[in-house]
Amino acid sequence: MTSSPDADRARFDRATAQLTAPLAIVDLDAFDANATDLVRRAQGKPIRVASKSLRCRALLERVLAKDGFAGVMSFTLAESIWLTRAGVQDVLLAYPSADRAGFAELTADPKLAANITVLVDDPAQLSLIDAARGGEEQVRVCLDLDTSLHLLGGRVRVGARRSPLRTPEQLVALAELVRRRPGFAVVGLMAYEGHIAGVGDSVAGRPVRSRVIRLMQARARAELTERRAAVVRAVRQVADLEFVNGGGTGSVQSTAAEAAVTEVAAGSGLYLPRLFDNYQAFRGTPAALFAQPVVRRPGVGVVTVLGGGYPASGPAGADRSPVPYLPTGLRYDPQEGAGEVQTPLLGSAADDLLVGDRVWFRHAKAGELCERFAELHLVAGDRLVATVPTYRGEGRTFL
Repeated sequence: MTSSPDADRARFDRATAQLTAPLAIVDLDAFDANATDLVRRAQGKPIRVASKSLRCRALLERVLAKDGFAGVMSFTLAESIWLTRAGVQDVLLAYPSADRAGFAELTADPKLAANITVLVDDPAQLSLIDAARGGEEQVRVCLDLDTSLHLLGGRVRVGARRSPLRTPEQLVALAELVRRRPGFAVVGLMAYEGHIAGVGDSVAGRPVRSRVIRLMQARARAELTERRAAVVRAVRQVADLEFVNGGGTGSVQSTAAEAAVTEVAAGSGLYLPRLFDNYQAFRGTPAALFAQPVVRRPGVGVVTVLGGGYPASGPAGADRSPVPYLPTGLRYDPQEGAGEVQTPLLGSAADDLLVGDRVWFRHAKAGELCERFAELHLVAGDRLVATVPTYRGEGRTFL
């Protein structure tokens, strides 16, 4: 979908004219177009929706109702239980948990045990679950494969520090341990390649860096494709795997092309935050935005908006800050940046803004925006069609 920045700003302003900023919106036209593009890139393999990237039940339900999407990838056990009790089926908890109360609830409830799969990469996690048991329900287990690229004999590591399990032998050993342990069953395998899926390979103004990233990712993909296939073959000898999950928004098409992978994960690509602008393989449309009101005009070429200091997780840096998006041509004051209560913005566009006007921002990441707002206002064209609660708006702050 294409439209001019001025037209987008005008329709967002019209749709929310009766609302008080700060506020957050999701442009449903962009959201749906991004979903369609993810399905195209997945090449027929189902997409498991990463809930941490949405943090809004209404939008989770909207995307799960679309062809091509199936199941949720959750981020805490408490969230997994909450979503399942709300009617969501097939929840994969994609991170290890030490939630003893949650495991007591899970093992005592047949519905929860049948719909939630928990991640394991260490026998100690099995022991914790056993010690916390509140019932005898069997626990569905997914094993986590470390996807990082090791170079120079392991002295250089590219990728997130996740699972300690890298080789077929290590995965098989844990799968056999689970098989011998009463009350558990291995049903899945997960391998998230964040250094491919979450790192843009076409950074504006950085051609050399982009080239290096593409070379690294090509090598990482080749190594992981071979190793993941070997792991899946080996684990299938000792466990009846229902699914093999991989990928993320930035690598949907390459991960889906692997025969060993049965489903891909994605979530951020639905909102398309600013960190997903720098990919060669796809272009989406920003769908999640927030607006801050102009409250001061300190001088020529500068306005001040209320709040806006919403940094994203990850290594501290300028790329973790939201960016002024509409009107175009605004930038932060380098001496102040995005402030807790006020944010000065510089640029010629400031001179056309009056007190009470809105500046629209894009967050660096996806779902983290929802930790700042209790509601998302859903916009179609220039109409406000619904207002729905975020996790925060439902009183749920899982992390």
